[in-house]
Amino acid sequence: MTIAGVNRRGNQLNQLNGPEGIYVDDDNQCIYIADYWNHRIVEWKSGAKKGQVVAGGNGQGNRTDQLNWPTDVIADKETDSLIICDKGNKRVVRWPRLNGTNGQTIISDIDCWGLTMDNHGDLYVSDRVRDEVRRWKIGGTNATIVAGGNGEGNQLNQLNDPSYLFVDEDHSVYVSDYENHRVMKWAKDAKEGMVVAGGQDRGSSLTQLSYPHGLIVDHLGNVYVADSWNHRIMCWSKGSKEGRVIVGGHGKGNRSNQFFYPKGISFDRRGNLYVVDDQNRRIQKFEIDLN
Repeated sequence: MTIAGVNRRGNQLNQLNGPEGIYVDDDNQCIYIADYWNHRIVEWKSGAKKGQVVAGGNGQGNRTDQLNWPTDVIADKETDSLIICDKGNKRVVRWPRLNGTNGQTIISDIDCWGLTMDNHGDLYVSDRVRDEVRRWKIGGTNATIVAGGNGEGNQLNQLNDPSYLFVDEDHSVYVSDYENHRVMKWAKDAKEGMVVAGGQDRGSSLTQLSYPHGLIVDHLGNVYVADSWNHRIMCWSKGSKEGRVIVGGHGKGNRSNQFFYPKGISFDRRGNLYVVDDQNRRIQKFEIDLN
């Protein structure tokens, strides 16, 4: 079912324009959407017909009350704030959730795309120009490279245009390695990663991915990935050499079982899957049988 957006480009409160990342907040029964071309973060409550702007929305720019092509957003419950990849401004900003009118830059000079936080409150950010993922202590100024950092390439110690991220309880970092058409897993302190999905060049077979984006890993180690240019969501069981299509895979389109470049994905506590359907400018919700 469509739970946000109306499949028409626009900047009204019931519209999205090129949505990218998503964060599902079960506690507050809402989702946060990085609304890329509208330069804003939208909060959409469960069952609502329209969202409300909670960050940006004051035109494209680099002022503290503006965003410029935001790509990802997460909620930091400890500080009751949103942390946003403000890609066009090459910065990561923190924005108060309660009546926030301005953001504070917490990381600058970074070509960020995806971000996530671990159970210690450390922040992980992908840099698509440096082809690396770094871990930042909140409030700290030093970062540690946890994936890539060896230049652009397709070797196991390299990345090429990393996008979305996931970190598990063991602090292993999973990376959608966009231009390499694979998902990589980097164990904590590892010098190189391992391929856990794709990696067989670009294609549409069950062993391949085509420009992967959104990424989630469940407690069993199953990797769920938005196979963007194949317009499908794939699941790769731990150790498997091929994935299976769980939704989509019916060509690009706007029917309820189709996507047009899916981007960010997330689960809620009940196992429902949320997919950012980029070019259809909507968020789709699927009830998934996790068995």
